[in-house]
Amino acid sequence: LLLAAHYTADSTLAFTSVSHTCRNVQYGWLLRNLHANGASLFFICIYLHIGRGLYYGSYLYKETWNTGVILLL
Repeated sequence: LLLAAHYTADSTLAFTSVSHTCRNVQYGWLLRNLHANGASLFFICIYLHIGRGLYYGSYLYKETWNTGVILLL
C-alpha cells in the first residue's frame, strides 16, 4: 500500500513517481526492490510448478485437470 500511495499511473509521470519513491520515501528503494524481486520469485515458482506437473504427467489425471481449471478461473 505504501508504494501505491506514491505511484502515479499517468504514462508521463510514472517514472518520476517511481524515482521519487526510491529517492525521497524512507526505505522506498527497499520496498521497490522487495516488490520487484518478490514478483519475479512468484513467477519462477509458478513455472517450476508447471514444469513439475509436466514432468510427472499429473495433467493426465482428470481430477487434477479439473482442479487446475477451477483455480485458473
